[in-house]
Amino acid sequence: MFWLKERWYDILSFIDMGGPVLWAIMVLLFVMWLMILERSWYYFVTYPKLRNRIISEWESREDTTTWYAKRIKESKVSEASIELRSGLGLLEALVAISPLFGLFGTVYGMLQVFDIMAIAGTSNARAMAGGVSKATIPTMAGMVAALSGVFFTTYFKHKAIVESEKLEDRMQSH
Repeated sequence: MFWLKERWYDILSFIDMGGPVLWAIMVLLFVMWLMILERSWYYFVTYPKLRNRIISEWESREDTTTWYAKRIKESKVSEASIELRSGLGLLEALVAISPLFGLFGTVYGMLQVFDIMAIAGTSNARAMAGGVSKATIPTMAGMVAALSGVFFTTYFKHKAIVESEKLEDRMQSH
């Protein structure tokens, strides 16, 4: 149990070193991962049930070859495609703004460094290097947050396209 308390202290000291913007990046990352978990749940648990329901409704139809039936098929595939892509825009936006939050944190940290330099009236290179290193922590955190979301965003977009095509292929005319 002691090691857990020590790790928690390490995390809090890292966040303290990065400044208040790191808290915002942490919240953004939390929301991003909630969305990733929600989409994963949808693709692997909820969507298969929807797909099976749509296919069974289609196969129970007597008419699958007329113009009207084809429009119904297109409508069902389109609705499923919309559901598959739901939330991906917001997830992409969170991925895109993560590095921007990091850059904002760097600018905020650099302003603090320059403010301290102006008050103290020092041009000590070691003091500036320590402040600059603290200021770059939010940039690193923003990039890590964005990279963690890029993989899943790309995967989900590809999965939505593939699943829509598979659904359309399984809805054969008979």
